[in-house]
Amino acid sequence: MKRYDVVALGELLIDFTENGNSDQGNPVFEANPGGAPCNVLAMLRKLGKTCAFIGKVGDDMFGHQLKAVAEEAGIDMCALRQDREVHTTLAFVKTFPNGDRDFSFYRNPGADMMLKEEELPLEMLGNTRIFHFGTLSMTHEEVRKATKKAVLTAKEAGAIISFDPNLRPPLWKEMEEAREQMEWGLSQCDVLKISDNEIEFLTGTDDFDKGVAYIRKQFPGIRLINVTAGPDGSYAYAPETKVFVPGFLLGGTIETTGAGDTFCASVLNFILEHGLDSLNRDDLKEMLRFANAAAYLVTTKKGAIRSMPERTQVEAILNEH
Repeated sequence: MKRYDVVALGELLIDFTENGNSDQGNPVFEANPGGAPCNVLAMLRKLGKTCAFIGKVGDDMFGHQLKAVAEEAGIDMCALRQDREVHTTLAFVKTFPNGDRDFSFYRNPGADMMLKEEELPLEMLGNTRIFHFGTLSMTHEEVRKATKKAVLTAKEAGAIISFDPNLRPPLWKEMEEAREQMEWGLSQCDVLKISDNEIEFLTGTDDFDKGVAYIRKQFPGIRLINVTAGPDGSYAYAPETKVFVPGFLLGGTIETTGAGDTFCASVLNFILEHGLDSLNRDDLKEMLRFANAAAYLVTTKKGAIRSMPERTQVEAILNEH
């Protein structure tokens, strides 16, 4: 028995999302707690799973806010480090009418980049069923070393490795470096969640079947590949099996921040409850329907950590549609 269902490492930051204009006509931004790995954990907590986060924030007002919100969500934050010299990373989010976003990051440097190998909780990494990470903790050398050591430590202890490339071009000096680090993540993971734009960046094709075939050939150790296609829906590729489930287009979408993370968490929850090695077509369809419904619900609210739906809300969507 492992102490944790899922441990995640990576960025924890403030997403400043647009929230109308002031009386003077100035844009107003709402400080929403976020960061992809912690978003994933927040949804898993809603589904009753034990979770812990590894990362670093500043010893500042935003760092304290993030720690409090994550603890409020029930995430174990004992491995969170706080840096007195470097401030918490901030992201300003421009939202377009269709819910898509453009990010402006204040992260040169940001505290999440400062996590070091010697700060890793090795006992925690050896005591989790699933370890989840992305590439924002691989954009700079020091935190990259820490991320890779964490992945290998968890893997040696028998954890399932989950990877979300979460490509953010503004944070990379060169896109070839981004590709190299994505490929390292692909070489280590058992479960991959990848979006439509990321699969095109990595494989050079917008044909998901061809892209997945390329990934499988290059990285045969991946046991489950999930491709998200925004409002169109999502695909699951297991050995010899492919399933597509359309998205829930029920209106009310405000912005898409956290949708992919909610989807990812729902998939990991299904794996925790059903295993990974014997998923059939019906299992994959059930998994994707739940994940799509949960992701849709997040798009009807601002932010991420505090916007995760309850299981009953997701099930209500599934029962109605």
